[in-house]
Amino acid sequence: MLQTKLTELFGVKFPIQCGTMHGITLAELTAAVANAGGLCCIPSAFFEERSKFMDEIKKTRDLTDKPFGVNVGLFPAMRDLPVEERLDWVIDAGITILETAGRSPEAYRERIKEGGLTHIHKCARLQDAVKVDKMGVDVVSIVGTECGGHPSMEDVTSLVLVPAVWDAIKAPLIAGGGFCDGRTLVAALAMGAHGVNMGTRFMSTEECPIHPDAKQAIVDARENDTMIVMRAYKNPSRVLRTPWSEKVLEMENKGATIEALSPYISGDSGRKGWQQGNVLEGMMGMGQVAGRIHDIPNVSEVIQSIVEEAKAVLDGLNLYR
Repeated sequence: MLQTKLTELFGVKFPIQCGTMHGITLAELTAAVANAGGLCCIPSAFFEERSKFMDEIKKTRDLTDKPFGVNVGLFPAMRDLPVEERLDWVIDAGITILETAGRSPEAYRERIKEGGLTHIHKCARLQDAVKVDKMGVDVVSIVGTECGGHPSMEDVTSLVLVPAVWDAIKAPLIAGGGFCDGRTLVAALAMGAHGVNMGTRFMSTEECPIHPDAKQAIVDARENDTMIVMRAYKNPSRVLRTPWSEKVLEMENKGATIEALSPYISGDSGRKGWQQGNVLEGMMGMGQVAGRIHDIPNVSEVIQSIVEEAKAVLDGLNLYR
């Protein structure tokens, strides 16, 4: 009932992807998602050295024999090493599923094809989805403005963006931004998507390697407890609303330079909050869907509940045929 082009292409049981999160979707969470029938990608940008990346791949394979992928970020801030070098890591590790995001992957398409990689590219605008589809990527992933992390400057919601992209491309489509359960999975499928990308939902799971207090912050958050910062620098980010992120927005509105903001927006400060539980320090990426998350189960329970609810919804919709 829930078999789609996505499950066929990646060899996974369910059309559910855990969103790639820097420093979070590492071996334990990635393997848990894979074992439960979903797809998850390890962020290559988290690793400064090839040997540490390869160690993480081995650790993941020790925990699961199911498919998983690797993300190679194309954001300028993530280009501490050449993208080509990170692609070589992926290919040499025998990984077959690649996710890219951040900028156009056009310059790397030939290397990706030569490496035999099945290529997902994640973007946030209709025009970018159309461009990468014409490049021949295998799967297009689109995120609406509800998403945690990096939405577009255009503020288009998933309800509008997902079907608009489906109308305009030929490749299979993954929908992100506002999805967390069986009802929203069915909604995504109804809009033309072949699967969903959920980040915030998987942050509030037992296997997620963030502090319990950070997970509780998701459970406690309401749907209006997030905000977008960094819009003035054309790098919008949806984060938990805290005094820290309010300060960032205040500085941004006063015209602060990136250099002045650097201590407040660095990944190190955010990770400190996640890891030590002080979510008031640094910025914590979070989607609006946090307002619909009320528990901290294990990954298997999350995916099973999504699947069971989706099937129940589909059965109910059959009554109206």
